[in-house]
Parts: sequence; structure tokens; C-alpha cells
Amino acid sequence: MAKQGTPFPKEALESVRRNRVVLKGPLTTELGTGFRSVNVALRKEFDLYANLRPAKTYPGVPAPRGDVDLVVVRENIEDLYAGIEFDVDTAEEQEVQKVIERLSGSKIREHSALAIKAISVFGSRRIVKFAFDYARQNKRKKVTAVHKANIMKFADGLFLRIAGEVAKDYPEIAFEDRIVDNMCMQLVVKPDLYDVLVLPNLYGDIVSDLVAGLVGGLGVAPGANIGEGGIAMFEAIHGSAPKYAGQNKVNPMALMLAGVLMLRHIGEREAADRLERAIASVVAEGKEVTYDLKANRDDPTAVGTKEFAEAVMRRMRN
Repeated sequence: MAKQGTPFPKEALESVRRNRVVLKGPLTTELGTGFRSVNVALRKEFDLYANLRPAKTYPGVPAPRGDVDLVVVRENIEDLYAGIEFDVDTAEEQEVQKVIERLSGSKIREHSALAIKAISVFGSRRIVKFAFDYARQNKRKKVTAVHKANIMKFADGLFLRIAGEVAKDYPEIAFEDRIVDNMCMQLVVKPDLYDVLVLPNLYGDIVSDLVAGLVGGLGVAPGANIGEGGIAMFEAIHGSAPKYAGQNKVNPMALMLAGVLMLRHIGEREAADRLERAIASVVAEGKEVTYDLKANRDDPTAVGTKEFAEAVMRRMRN
């Protein structure tokens, strides 16, 4: 902002288009400053429609479950998060309300705000296809479509119908569906029954954080946003935590695991496997890890961000 007057300069956009891969650190969007979220801008600018959130339990990470290894695939563009909203008692809201009441025959309460949930054939097909392609490329055995089609028979019903159609093109991969509330319960009780989950935007946002909680929280959760034409952004899921800036204190595991995802995306699978094994080894040993990975968060033997990363690099060289 100080140098360019924008958080998203033209040079950065051109670099993304040229290199087609982004490894992005956590960014803060401050309230009241007038500039848009760079995270949202990146997704929209490059149509990064697929949000990939792997969740895996690593020995040494304090976690409620020890048997989790699944992947959440979230549609990133449509659904309620498209931002088609009408504020309460505005002229636009009242106009839309009248149209909805006339066409649906249902009465909407006065003084309501409205949000439009749009699920398209195109958006559903490409996100479900992405999930199945990912499963095939990574030797995953099952894809589960998550929805609320028992209540939202048209919008979520469309998503479920398209998922079933796409599944027929992948006969070697099992397919099933779950209602989203039941899915949340199932994930807490028996996550080992699931492999790849594919969800519309809102459900995907909620379920991916639930799954991250099962494996130890957002501090160990990587993510990827992948678009048409091969442009992909890899990131830690957690926020920027500016109060810890410059303190050499926080756990770098999520961003390093995002690097693992990036390496696999560009075809460097051997390097990705070496990096993941090195991270897992350091965490399992539990000596050169940050405070949040210690049994006691006040443990004086906890190391800093830099020392954690150096320990991982030593394991990779050995």
C-alpha cells in the first residue's frame, strides 16, 4: 500500500499470469481502509473455483482424532458466497421480495434481508469433476457429495443430480452422498469412513474448518485454490496474526504443507513426499517444535518458527 497505493499491484497480477502458481502467505484485510481483500480478489481474478483442503492426522500434533486422512473439495465461486444480497427495507429488497412472492406463492416477512443461493449446472459439474479427477490422480477410493437436497430440492438437488451424473464417468471410484448435518456428525464420530468430500461453497467452508479441528486446528491446515487453465494458489488456512509478527514464535507447518500441495500440483511428487516426510518426522519426535505442538504450551524447550523450519530442512538433507 505504501509503495503502490494498492494491495494488489499490476506487477503482481502479471507475475501470477506468467508463472501460474502462487505460494501465498496469510494476508490481513483491515476494516475501514477502503481496499478490497486480496484473497477474494485473487479468487475472482483467476476464477479459482476449486478450494482443496486436505486434513491429515500427524503423530505429535495434539488432535481430537488420530485416524483422519481425507480431503475436502469446496466450490469457491457460487452459492450464497457469491454475494447477491439485498439489505433490509431497501427499494431493491422490496422489489425482489415482491417478485419472489409473486412467483413462489410464498409470503416473506416484512423487514427481511435477502440473499440469493445460486447453484449452476456448470459450476456443479466442474467442481465434482475436479473432485473425481483429484481422487483418480491421488489414488483415492471414494467421493462423497455433501448437500441439503432433502430441503433445498432444486438448488442442492441440482448439485446432487449433477454429482451422480459425473460419477458415472469414474467407475473405479466409489460414489455416495450425505446430508450436510449428518455429515458433520459422521465426521466427528467416524471420519475414517470418508475419503474425498465435495461440497457447495457454504457447506464446504464450514465442513473444512470442522475437519481441520479434527486434525489439530488451522495451524496445521494447508489449502489450495485452483482455477481453469492451471493457475493455482497455495496457502496456509490460518489468518495473519499480526500480534505475533517478528517474534519467531508461530508454527510454520501449515504453510510448509501448502508447499507440499504446490509441489505435487507442478509434478514434483518426489520432492513433495520428501518434504512431507521431513515435517512429519520433526513433529513426531516433538523436540524442535513450536509451543503449540508441545504437551505444555509453556514448555521452555519449544523452538521458534525459524528453528522449526531448519529442523525440517536437516531432515530433508539426511
